[in-house]
Amino acid sequence: MERMAVRAQTVVFDILLAGVAFALAFFVAPTQPQLGFGQAGALNFVQLASLYAAIAGVFAVMFRSELSPWRYVSIPDALVLGRSAVLTVGVFLLAVFVLNRAQGLPRSTLVMAPLFQMVTCMGVRILRRALHEHALETFSPRKMLPDRGQAPALLLIGPPSLADTYLRDIARSHDRSFNPVGIVGTDRRDVGSQVRGVCIIESIDRLDEALTDLRRWNRYPRAILFLEEPGKLKGLTADLLGQLKNDGIRLLRLPSIVELPLHEGLTLMPMRDIRIEELLAREPIELDRGAVGRLIRGRRVLITGAGGSIGSELCRQVATFGCGQLILLDFSETALFEIEREMRETFPHIGLKSVLCDVRHAPRLTAAFVRERPDLVFHAAALKHVSMVERNPAEGVLTNVIGTWNVCEAAKAAGAGQMVLISTDKAVDPTNVMGATKRMAEAVIQAQQTPNESDTRFSAVRFGNVLGSSGSVVPIFKSQIERGGPVTVTHPDMTRFFMTIPEAAQLVLHATATCHEDARRDSRLFLLEMGEPVSIMDLARQMIALSGGVPGRDIEIEIVGLRPGEKLSETLLDETETSLPAAPKVLEVVTNSALRVTSSHLEDLAAIVETGNVEHVRKALFDLVAQVRGEKPAVPPNLRMVAGG
Repeated sequence: MERMAVRAQTVVFDILLAGVAFALAFFVAPTQPQLGFGQAGALNFVQLASLYAAIAGVFAVMFRSELSPWRYVSIPDALVLGRSAVLTVGVFLLAVFVLNRAQGLPRSTLVMAPLFQMVTCMGVRILRRALHEHALETFSPRKMLPDRGQAPALLLIGPPSLADTYLRDIARSHDRSFNPVGIVGTDRRDVGSQVRGVCIIESIDRLDEALTDLRRWNRYPRAILFLEEPGKLKGLTADLLGQLKNDGIRLLRLPSIVELPLHEGLTLMPMRDIRIEELLAREPIELDRGAVGRLIRGRRVLITGAGGSIGSELCRQVATFGCGQLILLDFSETALFEIEREMRETFPHIGLKSVLCDVRHAPRLTAAFVRERPDLVFHAAALKHVSMVERNPAEGVLTNVIGTWNVCEAAKAAGAGQMVLISTDKAVDPTNVMGATKRMAEAVIQAQQTPNESDTRFSAVRFGNVLGSSGSVVPIFKSQIERGGPVTVTHPDMTRFFMTIPEAAQLVLHATATCHEDARRDSRLFLLEMGEPVSIMDLARQMIALSGGVPGRDIEIEIVGLRPGEKLSETLLDETETSLPAAPKVLEVVTNSALRVTSSHLEDLAAIVETGNVEHVRKALFDLVAQVRGEKPAVPPNLRMVAGG
């Protein structure tokens, strides 16, 4: 009701301004205007002004000009006002000509009235916006004097259009955290121009010169805000960014698109420091927020491995999209405590439960699922460190394979609508135990033929290495650099696919939403587009440079050799698989598995695990993977014979 009252007031105000504009045009006419009072058959001034204002009100309602808040007035609003003024005077002329042949109406009024109407209506709107953005403060005498208490200097880097948006936002929010001292644009032709009073001092390829000029003018920045992803700005090298950080300059960015729902209602998106992995990452994805919102909003979501790198990010994003209830499940007490505390502080409005449970223990897991009744399950719990699982294959099988089967069975028992496995590119043609267990986990998902068995949909999402996750090369390299080196690289030719933790979580949601809105009920395997593989040696050099050092001089790079089961490069598909586009940045893997995994296969495998014989476990695991891939006859092997010697 309050909003409708404000809109009605806007229409009334436009009507009054139209009447004032007509009066001005009437009385400044070159010919002496006749008020027309008492003249037979003629419309007097009040009647003419009232008729003009009424017609203007009709067009204001027709064009819905009251829907545009005055504090955000822009060029499209001016065009609407201009069109309304022109049509108003046209209809007015037609009306007065029909009524009394326009007697007593100065002809110049018909020209000046719409001009005055546009000027007055637009003028008050511009004044309102100027007051809202404190633009009139520039005329204050205090602004002519040096500001001794000025905020830290901020340099903006990016296109002028984005700089304009940011500067307008800080004006509206009255933010004084930083003082913008200049813009480094993307086009040399813009140099010398101003955006909302801030000068474009250089283009991005001359950033060094821009910083030198700012130092000379005593306006050297203490922070730099990248208005778009640093990787998209040509001329920004790791060496240069490292020098900036060494010089004490904070490198900042605005929230990505997936972070925006966290701050709905705020005029200004809060800046935050850029992490090293974001500087190394590829071009970000475009998330289908509508589909993900329909998937998550109001639903009960359970996430296993909720305290891990991917699991915790899934928790944040699921909460961001407004889930009805979030259930955190993890075996690590510390990790579960930390993510529960973070979620309660960040999302106090979200219903939250935490469950301390191991996915290996089927009865307790099923009981937890049946008690919580999740609509959607993300299975992120896994042992993922290649070298650790290689030395402890039994643990990898129990968590990654048997645990996945247990989660599938629990999801069906609880009547979950959808269950999603987080997989890895190491499952492709696996050469190590961790990869083999994840390939078996995918096979477990693909074995869940749901149309005739349950209402639960099953899918798996496969992607490569995640920058910044625990155990990934980025935190390892960062720790080694902080100690002064050396940075250890296993092989100079090693390459890997990389994405950031938020991007991985976003694409998991994206792929899941695609599956959710599809009519198909069979289990599916999705693959995330990973871009081009990254050289680990180049990654090490970049990280050393970003820290302000010189590879080989300040910090050495040491080649330590491949670890057991490690490959020089990873692939996203093996020779038995093909892929089809499923959604932007998402492919569906088509595979004809030679073996459908059953509970008897897993019982046999679990029996071998119980013997504790590492070599027998490894052999049994890889035999099953070979059958899944069609490398061996797809008949259930008597794995207990292997256990017996």
